Amino acid sequence: MPLVAWFLCSLLLFLASGLFTPQSRAQEWAKARLENSPRHLEWVELDRGERKLKCFVAYPEVAEKAHSVIVIHEIFGLSDWVRGVTDQIAEAGYIAIAPDLLSGKGPNGGGTAELGSGDAVRGIIGSLPPEQITADLDAAARYITELPAADGTVSVAGFCWGGGQSFRYATNNSKLKFACVYYGSGPTDEANIAKIACSVYGFYGENDARINSTIDATTKLMTAAGKTFEPKIYPGAGHGFLRAGEDPASGEADRTAREEAWKRWKDLLATE
Repeated sequence: MPLVAWFLCSLLLFLASGLFTPQSRAQEWAKARLENSPRHLEWVELDRGERKLKCFVAYPEVAEKAHSVIVIHEIFGLSDWVRGVTDQIAEAGYIAIAPDLLSGKGPNGGGTAELGSGDAVRGIIGSLPPEQITADLDAAARYITELPAADGTVSVAGFCWGGGQSFRYATNNSKLKFACVYYGSGPTDEANIAKIACSVYGFYGENDARINSTIDATTKLMTAAGKTFEPKIYPGAGHGFLRAGEDPASGEADRTAREEAWKRWKDLLATE
């Protein structure tokens, strides 16, 4: 086979493998940020009976005990970018934990990393039992709030699939200080809405009708139940703007939305 033909065939096979995707390229800059972080970052495994829940934890460099934040990953699983978010929360002065909710679903009992491609992750994440997700998040909350460096308070934030899960978790954990929902939908029944004991703050991109079309219904349910729900839509931004806006190749609208959303989030952390 001529060299040029061999190269083209190899390139096509590489592209077909799913390894060369916008998502995987985006993780390179996220991974570089983690490699250069001056903060203490670590992996922990929490005992969940027949499986181990793998979690990534980031510690702030502060003198006092700190508030804790549970970070719920996107539909892509526990990616380098999500780990980078935990580091950025620690940079702001808080302890952060990101559980891999796909723990035990990969080959040899692994999780996101062992599942490999985005399609493999997406094919499994939608089938996770809600009760298991809640129990995993409870385990993460228990672990992080009981750390010697923690002040015992906790909030939650999630993105995309994780945004919907952060809203749902607010219906299950009455001890949450608040919940941040990044481009995720809310509960659809009054019974679950009634269980929410904390304020919920929504972050949405303007160009995301799939999710934004659910905001009015959620607002009505939350208002009728006497709950606090404050959604904010960022002009020109798309779904996933907090990640996309961090990508060096991102557009101005996503970058601006990311900056404004991070400021809002940090302001909430400082006041709640």
